[in-house]
Amino acid sequence: MYVIVVKFEIHQENVDDFRPAMIENAETSLKSEKGCRQFDVCWDKEDDTKVFLYEIYDDKAAFDAHLQSDHFRSFDERVAPWVANKEVSAWERAYPTI
Repeated sequence: MYVIVVKFEIHQENVDDFRPAMIENAETSLKSEKGCRQFDVCWDKEDDTKVFLYEIYDDKAAFDAHLQSDHFRSFDERVAPWVANKEVSAWERAYPTI
């Protein structure tokens, strides 16, 4: 399994707009991308500008398809001005397997 971890820092004035946009992106990914197995969106309990994503895909090709999807590209373009910082890292899930 191919795991993506994303850490966002959102400009404070955009937090209320970012949250529903992020949830919509996650829901659409899970519903419409057959290679997307999990898409967790987590908010920092102490700092509402920090967002953590944990995504699981069948493989790198499935993640690359996600990046090329219309819904992701639209989301990414929409939220780009709201993002102060974004860190993306790729991992291999060793256990448990799904």
